[in-house]
Amino acid sequence: MVLQSRLSHLTLVAPENDVAFTDALWRQLRLEAEQAYARSPMLAPLFLDSILNQPSFEAAMFHRIAGRLKNDVISQPLILQAFHRAAGATSEISLGLKADIAAVFDRDPACERLIEPFLYFKGFHALQAHRLTHWLWGNGERDFALYLQSRTSEVFQTDIHPAARIGRGIFLDHATGLVVGETAVIGDDVSLLQDITLGGTGKDTGDRHPKIGRGVMIGAGAKILGNIEIGEQARIAAGSVVLIPVPPGATVAGVPARVVRVASLDDPSRSADEVLRELSYARFDYTI
Repeated sequence: MVLQSRLSHLTLVAPENDVAFTDALWRQLRLEAEQAYARSPMLAPLFLDSILNQPSFEAAMFHRIAGRLKNDVISQPLILQAFHRAAGATSEISLGLKADIAAVFDRDPACERLIEPFLYFKGFHALQAHRLTHWLWGNGERDFALYLQSRTSEVFQTDIHPAARIGRGIFLDHATGLVVGETAVIGDDVSLLQDITLGGTGKDTGDRHPKIGRGVMIGAGAKILGNIEIGEQARIAAGSVVLIPVPPGATVAGVPARVVRVASLDDPSRSADEVLRELSYARFDYTI
């Protein structure tokens, strides 16, 4: 996965070359922090504490997230310790972090520097917080996981159950209003906008939430309900309510959502703007 042509010298390579990619990310981030420090010296504590005085890319990211989540109940050192325990136990924390920041830079036209998602974007931060809560949940620390989930909801306006499984290379734009249920699964390279629900129907117990395939794009305000599968590279138009499975490569829209296009899976990936321009919402019946 190429990070982006704007940073064409940074490439997300195979795991065995992860050290080289991490070093390149860290050099670029430090350079941007130094430039930002020179432009905005009044923000020196932010750039110094979050990046320039940190020993590594992962340590800096953990420090930034912990700083945003700390409160009177859970201190920054306590959250930092949990991040380092999780990262020491599984490579998924670090690999997910780096794939996610690459995804933001690759897919968000508003993102011009790595420092922007690193310091400011709450969707990116919410995902990294979830990676920690998911590890805590799976390792018997459920109360800690649930408390951090609650705290994440307060700070980042997202509600992602710690048990939900989320892949790498996720782009969560804006983030506000995202709800992801306990048994939901989100595959690699998925893009989600704001106010999305991956929820249950209210009638089932057990495995009751959506399964989102690789490369899916979900538009703002979409609701996907029930234990249904959204096929690879499908597109869910903004405001849609999806109640039945979606085939791979399909674009669906409406309330309830219906298929309006099916693309070959070897088609070049289309942007969210291209999908939305293609849809004429006047064609759909928005009544249930």
